[in-house]
Amino acid sequence: MINQEMTDERTEYEIIGVRFKENGKTYFFDPKGVRASVGDRVIVETARGIEYGFVTVPNRMIEACKVVLPLRPVIRTATADDTARYEVNCEKEKEAFSICEDKIAARKLEMKLVDVEYTFDNSKLLFYFTADGRIDFRDLVKDLAAVFKTRIELRQIGIRDETKMIGGLGVCGRPYCCKKFLNDFVQVSIKMAKEQNLSLNSQKISGACGRLMCCLRYEHDVYEEEIQKTPKMDAYVETPDGKGNICEANPLTGIVKVRLEETQGIRTYSRDDVTVIPKKENEKETGKGKKKEKTESDGE
Repeated sequence: MINQEMTDERTEYEIIGVRFKENGKTYFFDPKGVRASVGDRVIVETARGIEYGFVTVPNRMIEACKVVLPLRPVIRTATADDTARYEVNCEKEKEAFSICEDKIAARKLEMKLVDVEYTFDNSKLLFYFTADGRIDFRDLVKDLAAVFKTRIELRQIGIRDETKMIGGLGVCGRPYCCKKFLNDFVQVSIKMAKEQNLSLNSQKISGACGRLMCCLRYEHDVYEEEIQKTPKMDAYVETPDGKGNICEANPLTGIVKVRLEETQGIRTYSRDDVTVIPKKENEKETGKGKKKEKTESDGE
């Protein structure tokens, strides 16, 4: 029998987007006839079993290239009993958190518990923690299994994941972006800070997690586009008042400051009012000037 997935050449798929944690990643599921709106609660099948989730993307068709096959199914819209069970699990997670912290202290393990999560059917209990290195938590797993009588899984996470789970206020006075609305961590580099003329002091451009702030990425594409249109520092340019070199540039406003060649004064222009003189032409003119100087000197 030929595998249907291998012969499926559809260009679009109907999906429902579901999230399991506040501001967590949205995953696509096959509706299987279920109609849902944003905010609805649904029961879905996942790799780790049956889960209770929140709809973030209602029924819609999306391109096949944006779908990871096979799509797991939406089982049903959550009932009142499902919601009650989910809320009970949330309360049990708080209790499990306290018990696990006591067990960690008793075992004197160098690890910090961050979050606890029950699967919807209580078939598994997950503990998320951070640590500086590898931790031998085999005895801790045995202790927890003896208390909760279910499958136990401990997952070591990074400091950015910890910050996203706990939340807090950033230097801007607003809640952390990763906690508030970022579904995934974005790639950030020191080059982005340089292009935005920000201080390269790590304390000023790092978030609470100790990594470069995610917001450095937000305006990066605009800066790159505007930088391409703006003459670079020390570029030799022609202005309405003569030639000179760029001594300061602001890509976002399109304003440049030029040190004029003749007067050595500094004047401000719009980048549209200056023309960059190619390096070869600049060298050619400089060479002519030197040659003329030498000829006059020889005449004397």
